[in-house]
Amino acid sequence: MWEDGDVRLSVVPVIALLAAIVLPGAGATQATERPWLDTSRPIEERASALIAEMTLDERIGQMTQLEMGSVDSAGVASLHLGSVLSGGGGAPTRNDVTDWREMVAAYQDAALSTRLAIPMLYGVDAIHGHNNVRGATIFPHAIGLGAAGDPALVERVARATAEEMVATGIRWDFAPVVAVPQDVRWGRTYEAFGEDPTLVSELGAAAIQGLQGTDLADPTAVLATPKHFLGDGGTAFGSATTGDYLLDQGVTDVDEVTLRAIHLPPYEAALAAGARIVMASFSSTRDGKVHADHRLLTDLLKGELGFTGFVVSDWAGVDQVHPDFDTAVAMAISAGIDMVMVPYDGQRFQDAVRAGLTTGTITQDRIEDAVRRILRVKLEMGLFEHPMPPATDPSVVGSAVHRALAREAVARSAVLLATDGSLPIDPDDTVLLVGSGASDIGAQSGGWTITWQGGRGAITPGTTIADALRDRIGGRLLAVGPAAGAEGLLADVGVVVLAEEPYAEGVGDSATLAIRTGGFLDQLRPKVDRLVVVLLSGRPVLLDEVLASADVVIAAWLPGTEGAGVVDVLVGEAPFGGTTPFTWPRTPDDARRTGKAPCDGARFPRGYGLTTDGTPLGPAACP
Repeated sequence: MWEDGDVRLSVVPVIALLAAIVLPGAGATQATERPWLDTSRPIEERASALIAEMTLDERIGQMTQLEMGSVDSAGVASLHLGSVLSGGGGAPTRNDVTDWREMVAAYQDAALSTRLAIPMLYGVDAIHGHNNVRGATIFPHAIGLGAAGDPALVERVARATAEEMVATGIRWDFAPVVAVPQDVRWGRTYEAFGEDPTLVSELGAAAIQGLQGTDLADPTAVLATPKHFLGDGGTAFGSATTGDYLLDQGVTDVDEVTLRAIHLPPYEAALAAGARIVMASFSSTRDGKVHADHRLLTDLLKGELGFTGFVVSDWAGVDQVHPDFDTAVAMAISAGIDMVMVPYDGQRFQDAVRAGLTTGTITQDRIEDAVRRILRVKLEMGLFEHPMPPATDPSVVGSAVHRALAREAVARSAVLLATDGSLPIDPDDTVLLVGSGASDIGAQSGGWTITWQGGRGAITPGTTIADALRDRIGGRLLAVGPAAGAEGLLADVGVVVLAEEPYAEGVGDSATLAIRTGGFLDQLRPKVDRLVVVLLSGRPVLLDEVLASADVVIAAWLPGTEGAGVVDVLVGEAPFGGTTPFTWPRTPDDARRTGKAPCDGARFPRGYGLTTDGTPLGPAACP
């Protein structure tokens, strides 16, 4: 193995390159002997030529995706893996750009060392920036971008995310989420753009265009993965059977008309935007688990919608199809799953596929179709011509340009829910700042940040709200910390930053929609003339106590690493322009929205928000 700058080159491509230089006609000879390498041929012809040369083991290998913690480079070669992924928190030891590039390159070297040198794909959940990587720019979660409501902004954020991914050698993103959540008690609400199919369609398509660019063969293009097909945002409260989850991975118990009207449009838009991979949903419909639903995965997605890319399963999603693993694998592959996110025991999965072929529960034609779809996408990417990470500037990860974009997105996503005219903070105002989220990058960022569930504290570099406010007003910031610690202090303005605990997926399912106030409101109210509450949350939360005490209430969602964007709207350097992409319920029982009128059980309708002077940006608050 050699190194050439930042690009690691395996033995196979180097020998091929030398042959092309030293031996006249060597490149033409290779293309003749391996016609799938001949870029002058149509992609379908190239895929057919390669499939014809593949053994059964090599075909099954392309359908296998393992998590990086369960496979080394030798395993990539011996199992002929089509893909490796990082789960939430899956990272190399140092978790920096260099380690990521070297890890991905080593896996690719192993793939290229095999008989047919079929390159592998490396995938990650980069759902609000390259969020597994310490030091990457962490953008607002999708709920915030939905509040901003600007497709151009979403596309710019996605392009910046792609640039940071490519710098680490990765060209496959398990994003965007194009679910249409109908109940904000769902722990994945913040991963979605909103409850309206039209908004989700527009912003989901923009995210795909930003990630993929104009040409998948461009080495800076990143494959998008709209997810989770179909209906994951419509699961009923109490229908989940995974652990103590309440909605996540549950049942979307709606009729066909509702399923198509609410949950299908974002996928139609995603395919029109060029999506080449779709991830299946953990959830179920009335027909059972989506991972085993031929009607949805094959008849609808691949048939009616004409999808010619490939379907990837969710994390061990196939295991949930049937108690017997061999049966589950046969059911899922026969239903239309092409690549299986196993994610741990690759040999067990591959043995199950062979068992299905032996018993006839999986057909050879289905295997060939799945492999063709996977190879088709790899050929469209130009991965056979350029398999290794391209030479890029590592400083793009967490760059000042990207952080400035994130700060802009934070300010534009903030929603002013209530005001008495107390904002902006005046240049002469003294300020007391308290609350569980005031000095906490982890609280600002939420789940899917460095680890799957996220975490409190300085988990990655960034600017807290306290840092930014201190930089802005200097000595007029009298105290930061618990309100009890501001004993004897009085101020013109009190700012309380309330935060949900970080969570992801079903771990964040909530029966209460409560946000802890920690006594901050009662402690601070007597000390200040005006009280501003900033909410850091992944969904609408209950506001009775907050509205009873505060003069101003701001939904800042989960802004990520650039807390200065929140301060920009507090001091009036950026206007309030965001509107809530979800209906804001009065009680937890009001959270389910399917079939309800805009103000039925709602405090604020979808599209509600105010300007700094209190002018409505959309519909009025509900009576």
